[in-house]
Amino acid sequence: MYPNSHLAALEQLSQRRSVKAMDLQAPGPNQQQVDQLLAAAARVPDHGKLGPWRFICFQDDARQAFGEHLAQRFSELKPEAPTVAIEAERGRFCRAPLVVAVISCVQAHPKIPEWEQLMSAGAVCQNLLVAANLMGFAAQWLTEWYAYDETIDTKLDLKSGERVAGFVYIGSATAKPDERQRPDLQQRIQHWTKS
Repeated sequence: MYPNSHLAALEQLSQRRSVKAMDLQAPGPNQQQVDQLLAAAARVPDHGKLGPWRFICFQDDARQAFGEHLAQRFSELKPEAPTVAIEAERGRFCRAPLVVAVISCVQAHPKIPEWEQLMSAGAVCQNLLVAANLMGFAAQWLTEWYAYDETIDTKLDLKSGERVAGFVYIGSATAKPDERQRPDLQQRIQHWTKS
């Protein structure tokens, strides 16, 4: 039998729901909590102990400063964009008190496929969502256009073989999110039998 604390965590996990970044607010995690979140996020399967991921944290004024890069790049990509759209890009990272960029760092390796390294970075993003939820915060894992833009990659100082696995927005929910329709789990479970 599991201890009550484990059952409570399992119950919380079974009800985990992403909260839209625009529905997040302060307070966010303090520095000790950020350190705990990142430590939990890093506890993922990692074939060969490569650590094929890293974190870039955006807090406080850094969110607005990075928003300037987003606004400038968005203006370059869409010179016809209205001012309101450019301002939305400028404030994008201010939607939550903490934004964590999870960077996938694929390394050439004779025994460890790229796919496994990418999956490890994805597991980091999921662990970060779960840890934030268990800590009492709300979160959303996003990519959006700036995760795929080479100019923004340069601003993030990404190296060869690196790419954004996701931006995880973390804060407090303005309201409890509505439950969304989920895939029929029974339609996605198969029990293999020897044929």
